[in-house]
Amino acid sequence: MSLTFHWFLPTNGDSRHVVGGGHGAAVTASGRDRPPTVGYLGQIARAAEQLGFVGALTPTGAWCEDAWLTTAMISQHTERLKFLVAFRPGFVSPTLAAQMASTYQRQTGGRLLLNIVTGGEGAEQRAYGDFLDKDARYARTGEFLHVVRGLWEGKTVDLAGERLSVEGARLTRLPEPVPEIYFGGSSPAALDVAARHVDVYLTWGEPPTQVAEKIARVRESAAEHGRSPRFGIRLHVINRDTSDEAWAEARRLLDGFDPATVAAVQEGLGHSESEGQRRMLALHGGRRDGLEIHPNLWAGIGLVRGGAGTALVGSHQEVADRILEYHALGIEEFVLSGYPHLEAAYWFGEGVLPLLERRGLWHHPSRADRQPTAPQVPFAGARS
Repeated sequence: MSLTFHWFLPTNGDSRHVVGGGHGAAVTASGRDRPPTVGYLGQIARAAEQLGFVGALTPTGAWCEDAWLTTAMISQHTERLKFLVAFRPGFVSPTLAAQMASTYQRQTGGRLLLNIVTGGEGAEQRAYGDFLDKDARYARTGEFLHVVRGLWEGKTVDLAGERLSVEGARLTRLPEPVPEIYFGGSSPAALDVAARHVDVYLTWGEPPTQVAEKIARVRESAAEHGRSPRFGIRLHVINRDTSDEAWAEARRLLDGFDPATVAAVQEGLGHSESEGQRRMLALHGGRRDGLEIHPNLWAGIGLVRGGAGTALVGSHQEVADRILEYHALGIEEFVLSGYPHLEAAYWFGEGVLPLLERRGLWHHPSRADRQPTAPQVPFAGARS
């Protein structure tokens, strides 16, 4: 089966340095040299589309622009690219969310994917008027997905749940196609929701042994419900023509981390309620050395950024090899990003994807629709 690759839209701003934020991390204006305008994000989206990425993840939270509105606007500047919209159940009724998704599908030609984010930070949730604790939020997520899926199937839904209730809910127009549900979480409550409801379970970029253990738990639990979700991974990438060049770029990013900023970010992340964030912090422990935690897997990003905190670093071939290592565990979808996101999309798209294509593990989504063209000049002298 062909691997699927998604890119990332930095709706909190972009830079040649790492831009932080999320999960209690301190958010500063420094380093956000490229504001998240529709014009700039549209550039990234069009590049991702041209290079062969299937979709683009757009985050959610107080630290970034709204994902629904931003991607709805950018969709008008692209043709094929799908949008993996991060969405928090509980802020909007499930009936309205199902209707919004249905409208999105019709207006974009079926280009919506939904990334359900339960919300790992109580303080941020309370700022939005949500006062449930973490386990209750996951219980609500399960009820939310029960209602939304029923509506998308054309059912009339009645639910008197512990957290959500609807009566006589029904959509007059169904989405075509039904959006796939992506979901991540590492706590037992999160894994239970994944097993029961989601199409693609996402994990952050932990070392392969930890990823394999998580996949096994979700797969076993899902089988008890007669389900078999796909698996994806969220990573940053730093790939160059040679390994030395890639690691020099990683060191450049690390040298740009102000010690005071690192301390403030780690202090904030240390209060996170997210089990996934706790696992990310454990990979580096706040230190600045020993950050290669598995061959070509670097934990330095997590020093200044909440959420996904690891990057694949190496030559195009080394990064391709690590992707194949995760694929052997059962990972089919890769949600990637890099700094800056426009240039990094080309580094990966013209450096790594051709290597995977030659091995028959990837093909450009629109290849069958395109007429043969003259060979393109590789980006920045990328070598195989």
